[in-house]
Amino acid sequence: MSLAGYLPSASGMVQSSLPFNPRAQSPRNQFALKKIVMSPLFTALHIPSPNGGLTLENRVVVAPMCQYACTDGLANDWHLTHWAGLLNGGTAMVFLEATAVTADGRISPGCLGIWDDTRAQALGANLARARAQAPHTPICIQLAHAGRKGSSAAPWQGGELLDLDNGGWETRAPSALPHSDGERPPKALSLDEIAALVKAFADAAKRAKAIGIDAIELHAAHGYLLHQFLSPLSNQRTDAYGGDFEGRIRFPLEAIAAVRAVFDGPVGFRISATDWVEGGWTPEETVDFCKRAQAAGADFAHISTAGVSPLQKIPAAPGFQLPFAQMVKAATGMPTIGVGLITEAKMAESAVADGLVDVVAVARAVLYNPRWLWEVAAQLGGTLRGSPQFIRSLPSHARHIFGDVRIGMR
Repeated sequence: MSLAGYLPSASGMVQSSLPFNPRAQSPRNQFALKKIVMSPLFTALHIPSPNGGLTLENRVVVAPMCQYACTDGLANDWHLTHWAGLLNGGTAMVFLEATAVTADGRISPGCLGIWDDTRAQALGANLARARAQAPHTPICIQLAHAGRKGSSAAPWQGGELLDLDNGGWETRAPSALPHSDGERPPKALSLDEIAALVKAFADAAKRAKAIGIDAIELHAAHGYLLHQFLSPLSNQRTDAYGGDFEGRIRFPLEAIAAVRAVFDGPVGFRISATDWVEGGWTPEETVDFCKRAQAAGADFAHISTAGVSPLQKIPAAPGFQLPFAQMVKAATGMPTIGVGLITEAKMAESAVADGLVDVVAVARAVLYNPRWLWEVAAQLGGTLRGSPQFIRSLPSHARHIFGDVRIGMR
């Protein structure tokens, strides 16, 4: 199929339906306006689930971002300080980085793991300490397996496939096809290994629940294992887990159902809506898959694109992935998260106000500035939770963002 219909507009920007009043934007008038107008970005959203669900206090979440900072999959002081910073940012939920359900499912030797109780305990202990230093914020863990994109060097070390004698390991995938030409091919998974991986996702979900995780997202995007099964570019199996659409979606749906069976909080998935390669996974297949995932017990969808092939041609621009999220939201009605080069306040607001998404996920902008949402709240008249130690730091244009608080000193 042609991808031409899914390219962004010439500007690449999402147009806001909200009126712009130059006078109201002046510093003198901002506070009065903010007391009257509630930005849709700072309204609540309920995500249902068997345990009663989770209410997000606003429509911005921190997307998962790998840190490549572990030794042998163990969370450490880096994660403690990193998570504490993100949790003080005022977002409605923080997604932890891709967390491997098996040791060979890590992207790199430095990636986080939850494949046994030792890794889960390290993660839980550091997360508990981080959460104690910030207002209560729900946590969603992204459970993942890298498949053929595992055994990679960290990005600042080149990101290439590691040799077996240089810290690398044998990878596994739907088919024995390397990600890039000339790379060491992965081993094709057997039926027994697929069944074991379904159990590994479920076991990881049990461990996540035991350490107080509020929600779970399965990583079926960016060319990692679940995405590798979905895409005909990487899945050339001829058994029940390959071939046509029904075969290619079987393993990801089994993993979602297995997690749903053992975890009663919100369960969702991140998916690449297109491979941006002719003959690859399509937006129409994404919509169909999301309906099937919803029937299997998924409560939310997180829509991204790309990652499965080095031949991809990504028309990157601000908000370029939002139309795909809008398709899923319209077709399923499930809470839908949009992500991708959303860095400005008005753009994030427009994505929600115009009905493209229910929630905006922000990644690198928050990694650069963990207080990104504070400035957005200052611009849009929003309020959010903040630790009282920060109250005196707020400049005049942002005095309202923690609500009606007062400080005093002798």
